[in-house]
Amino acid sequence: MIANSVKTSLRALKRNWTYTIINVVGLTFGLACCLLLFLAIRYELSYDRHNANADQTYRMVGHYKKDADEGYNVGIPMPALAALRTDFPELKQYLTLTHEIFEPVIQARGSAVNKFKERIGLVAFVEPEYFNIFDYGWQRGNPKIALKNPNTVVLSEQMAQKYFGTADPIGKTLRVQNKMDFVVTGVVDNPPPTSSVPFEVMLSFASLKQFGAYTGWEDWEASFTGAQVHMTLPASSHDQTVAEAAMEARLAAFSKKYLAPQDAKYYKFELQPLAEVHFDAETPNYARRTMSKQTIWAMALIGLFILITACVNFINLATAQAIRRSKEVGVRKVLGSTRIQLVRQFLGETGVLTGIAVGLAFVVAYVALPSVAKLLNINADGLPLVDPVVIGFLLLLALLTTLLAGFYPSLVLSGYQPVLALKGKLRVEGSNYFTLRRSLIVGQFAISQMLIIGTIIAYSQVKHFRSADLGYNKEAILTVPIPEQKPGQLENLRAKLAGLPNVQSLSYAMSPPSANGNWQTSIRFENSDRYSDFSVVMRPADTAYVRTYGLKLIAGRLYLPADTMRELVVNESLVRKLGFRQPQQILGKMIELSAGQPKRPVVGVIKDFNTFSLHQKTAPSILSTSRSSYGTLSVKLITEQGGIEAVNRLIGSIEQAWEATFPDFVFKYEFLDDTINNFYKNEERTFALFRLLAGIAIFIGCLGLYGVVAFVAEARTKEVGIRKVLGASVLHIVGLFSLDFVKLVLIALLIASPVAWYVMTQWLKDIEYKTAIEWWVFILAGLLSIVIALLTVSFQSIKAALMNPVKSLRSE
Repeated sequence: MIANSVKTSLRALKRNWTYTIINVVGLTFGLACCLLLFLAIRYELSYDRHNANADQTYRMVGHYKKDADEGYNVGIPMPALAALRTDFPELKQYLTLTHEIFEPVIQARGSAVNKFKERIGLVAFVEPEYFNIFDYGWQRGNPKIALKNPNTVVLSEQMAQKYFGTADPIGKTLRVQNKMDFVVTGVVDNPPPTSSVPFEVMLSFASLKQFGAYTGWEDWEASFTGAQVHMTLPASSHDQTVAEAAMEARLAAFSKKYLAPQDAKYYKFELQPLAEVHFDAETPNYARRTMSKQTIWAMALIGLFILITACVNFINLATAQAIRRSKEVGVRKVLGSTRIQLVRQFLGETGVLTGIAVGLAFVVAYVALPSVAKLLNINADGLPLVDPVVIGFLLLLALLTTLLAGFYPSLVLSGYQPVLALKGKLRVEGSNYFTLRRSLIVGQFAISQMLIIGTIIAYSQVKHFRSADLGYNKEAILTVPIPEQKPGQLENLRAKLAGLPNVQSLSYAMSPPSANGNWQTSIRFENSDRYSDFSVVMRPADTAYVRTYGLKLIAGRLYLPADTMRELVVNESLVRKLGFRQPQQILGKMIELSAGQPKRPVVGVIKDFNTFSLHQKTAPSILSTSRSSYGTLSVKLITEQGGIEAVNRLIGSIEQAWEATFPDFVFKYEFLDDTINNFYKNEERTFALFRLLAGIAIFIGCLGLYGVVAFVAEARTKEVGIRKVLGASVLHIVGLFSLDFVKLVLIALLIASPVAWYVMTQWLKDIEYKTAIEWWVFILAGLLSIVIALLTVSFQSIKAALMNPVKSLRSE
């Protein structure tokens, strides 16, 4: 019986092959899109879930709030670790501080290729307690003692293979930053790609002081973004939120106990659930990747919308065939078929068609997966297609699609009266079919227009990021990290580079003007008895920094050359924070940067520049010399002469000079505009995703619209014939068809506009320097939709208008 039903269904689909192809294509793209979005959403929601105690594990963050100013700091002062263990002894084994090392050079002793420049988020100093909190599968070594002693290191499996090949890594030696050796004492499984704490080279925390990566061991005023505290609270027998609230109350008292009174008034330590770290775009994590839950649920909603659009497309095309299949239904009923049997038959046809579409969707998803993974910055290894959960989702999707797409058409077709069906007197003008059909068209275009509006706004924001005035010149600047230097190395490198052609200027500094990693501190102004209740961003830089980046000095002068901090230049934001109306008023005032340090005079004021990305407000900043803090070489290039070949030759010359100066390290460069563009990868991805999904929704919607026009053209055949007999022109009839759909598009625009405005306003709310949502965005979306609709309608409407009226009126 089932075989016969399938055979009958295939025969019917073959007989109406045009509609079958359109349906299969529409469903295939809709289902493939849903499957890929499901994989992406599953990937995002699985972050840090590989840790057994993920729901009990938290990251400690600093929360600053004063009036309208509010922010979070993930860097925790170094003395907090010992204080936490003293005040919370029950957490001693389940509390740890990790200290990241940015892009170190690691040398593998005894290996053929023994020098590697490692990426951010790979290397950190960790305590043995780290492995009580974060789950690693151990292949070699003992987690309790592997990092107990100084100068030890634990590697992931892939890093062990990278450094030592197939040799046994245990007992082998790594040299880090050409200054300290570490012996391998353990090998662990590779962390999953969905980890916000993805370290694979774990150095013993007991070596941190000797390594000299940080000096503020007793300073409660200073913090480093790469030094973060995590803890696992005991499991609550009732509600974990109760345990979390109790711990936060204790941390409030902890803040008051150890922070200076003026700091504790506005600053306190809080807990952030580990399971929420990946979804918090406001605070950085070690993986340097976040995805807001709003974006994830928006992806899910868009996937549902596209599935609905594909099903609506099917309904439109299926019911467009209703008149053609009316006699078939009449014959079946005369021969004894019940309505239930007919419903089963038509649902069977839908099921067969959906099954074909599901198979093709799987193939499309497989082919598109690498591109989608790259678009969303997802590790493709974390998106398995052949997986029980994925297969289950596909089966559920197929069942849901069959019911959504097939139920209504099966009811319509099976409900025909056999007498009217056999006489060919079925017509649907004025019936509820048109009402439902119009509603479906409006829904389809509303979805498409929401995506079009989202795409335009996302593009506008990305364009704003690219073109905004940052307060400095970012063009043609090459940035090169420099290691800790010996006396004379910076001067030797400067002398070598200054003589190169097409080098306009060069500068040493801690970082470019806009950076993610920042040195922030409180200050004491003049004779104040307390430090400021706001943080100031320090930008240690030499005297060529202002010229290299085109910063604008608006009052006073630049500081004089020196190896240490002697004079200060501040930005406009700090001038305003300290209550001055004119930049000149702060000149000559004294600022103390940390306890025990001498006060230094303010000798100049520069125009504000963006200290972070455009997501955040420009911060109060101080520039001053500090040779020991210089970590970046910036080279301003002259690119007008010689083109790309000349630039490549110049970069080669810079590399040679750099390697001659630092032979034990690895040369790496990046153009500043590329660095800045990386700040906005999330927005770039959102724009690309909107663009892709909008294109798919429009394509599927157009297929559905094609079906509607075919239905209307067939339903109004005699009306068109009468109009032509009475003198109507082809243009008039095409306009008659088109006008109806233009009205539907405008109704859809009225529905889509407020929804899209709200969603995109929420998306933009966390961006400090955002684009305005202009009225023309909605007009443009409406015009695009009208053009698309008219192009889709035109073929069928012209075909109907050109039909011979004699043929259409013959039966009358």
